[in-house]
Amino acid sequence: MPACVQTGGLALNKIYVVGIGPGAYENMTIEADRALKTSDTIIGYTVYVELVKEHYPDKTFLTTPMKKEVDRCVMAFEEAQKGHVVSMICSGDTGVYGMAGLMYEVGENYPDVELKIIPGVTAALAGAAILGAPLIHDFCLISLSDLLTPKEKIKSRLLHASRADFVICLYNPSSKKRSDYLNWACGLMMEYKSEDTVCGIVKNIGREGETIQVLPLSELKRTKVDMFTTVFIGNSQTKNIDGHMVTPRGYRGV
Repeated sequence: MPACVQTGGLALNKIYVVGIGPGAYENMTIEADRALKTSDTIIGYTVYVELVKEHYPDKTFLTTPMKKEVDRCVMAFEEAQKGHVVSMICSGDTGVYGMAGLMYEVGENYPDVELKIIPGVTAALAGAAILGAPLIHDFCLISLSDLLTPKEKIKSRLLHASRADFVICLYNPSSKKRSDYLNWACGLMMEYKSEDTVCGIVKNIGREGETIQVLPLSELKRTKVDMFTTVFIGNSQTKNIDGHMVTPRGYRGV
């Protein structure tokens, strides 16, 4: 039996694992907002806490930096054991490259603490809405970060998804140590995808400085991005319609 179970209602020794969406308060779900308002303590990665802090001025905030995810989870459980209602926040959705899985794993050591997972709008969905409609048909999400996934496995996933003609959404496409990874990934995908494949990039989704661009795969290969950018690579049917990235569903008579 898992140490933590999801149930409704308010209880002591409770942690909400909350997806806050891509950044803007307006993109947070009503359920997520309600959970944060209910909580005594809000815990998260420093950048994510700064995104929500002004909206919950009466809460206690605790943070940890990048690569301290396990410590962050332990902190949340220890706060909950003090009788506090706690929210662990993640950008986007907690179950898409988020903290939900790790919270369950760490939670095996805290059988007296209850978990409640609150979904959020992940970058793939928010970014797709800004670009147009790129995810209307089958698609997959692949992270280019090799911190937790071997590069060879990322390579295999890129090649197989491209061969199957999936629309591909890339998370974590670049960083200071991985500045050439998008170029590398595009080269792999071009083994099966045309250089004219319609692609899109969205930077700072729902945050200050939001920008978008629709461009062919050959140009994407030469484009510099950062860790706050989400990248979309179309399938063989994806179109550029008046500057919008659109993947047809396949309806007849259109």
